[in-house]
Amino acid sequence: MPALLSVIIGWTADFFFGDPQRLPHPVVWFGRAIAFGEHRLNRGSHRKAKGAVMALLLIALVFVGTLLLRQLILHFIPERQQILHSIPEQSSPTRSLSLFTLHSPWLLVLFDAVIIFYCLAGTTLIREVRAVFMAVDRSLDEGRRQVARIVGRDTSELSAQEVRTAALETLAENLSDGVIAPLFWLALLGTPGMLAYKMVNTLDSMIGYRTDRYRQFGCWAARIDDVANYVPARLTALLMILPCLIRFDRKGGRRCLTFHFSLFAFVHRYGSCHASPNSGYPEAALAGILDCRFGGPHYYFGQLFDKPYIGTNDRELRTDDMKTAVRVNRTAELLMLLMVLLRSIL
Repeated sequence: MPALLSVIIGWTADFFFGDPQRLPHPVVWFGRAIAFGEHRLNRGSHRKAKGAVMALLLIALVFVGTLLLRQLILHFIPERQQILHSIPEQSSPTRSLSLFTLHSPWLLVLFDAVIIFYCLAGTTLIREVRAVFMAVDRSLDEGRRQVARIVGRDTSELSAQEVRTAALETLAENLSDGVIAPLFWLALLGTPGMLAYKMVNTLDSMIGYRTDRYRQFGCWAARIDDVANYVPARLTALLMILPCLIRFDRKGGRRCLTFHFSLFAFVHRYGSCHASPNSGYPEAALAGILDCRFGGPHYYFGQLFDKPYIGTNDRELRTDDMKTAVRVNRTAELLMLLMVLLRSIL
């Protein structure tokens, strides 16, 4: 029951509030730790080995540190219950608050709920993608600036179509990285595993690029991220597709029930058409659902990366496509949440 409550509280907080703007965020601390290590270690010889040691050490510290904090709550806080003896029975509000605060199962529920809240990024991502579509409808320059907030590629020369495409690609890819994968690792390893996954993901997003600067030093970070996301990425594609297998399509002026099992074949064909062994699967799922084309060449840190195309229909993307993609994301997220809740009960 405590685990169930933590999941419900943490997910609900993310759904309504998204990432807190004025509160300290663990990912920010992770980024500072990674930047500190990278600036001091990514030089001279043995860069690959130094990058591996840094990545493994940071991931282990996060996992073990979170585990120890949970054990501290479970085993040491009950000893402080003796403080309650100094609170008069008549002071019922004070005593009730102290009981809630010092009772370790409830404190553990809150501790885990806060971690879950911080590790999920579903609402924030959807807000950012909506903002991109609204911005590019106002002006191309504004759209480029807005999409630069959520993508790593150079956005200065993107067309309006490329801005919208980049936003939807990010929406699909980060459904896996920001929602499904954290919940997957939560179900397997609890909040220590969930927070450790966020460190893995942060390492990859900062140093996991195949550029001259990071090719050696970030090699291990990228490979660890590939392993951590292998199952979640494919699970994400499945959760996106399942609600879209049966649709009501218009044929000859009538609404007819249509089965779209071809989406499985589409994802199987294009899922591997990506520089990443994982990101292509959720992107292929969304491209198949929207019947559009993702991928293609992009500039990252001044270097051109010629990514394969996902899909063949290079049609113009519109706001309605964004709304459909948001519905797909939310539905997949709810399906995954249901799976985690069932796992917490069993």
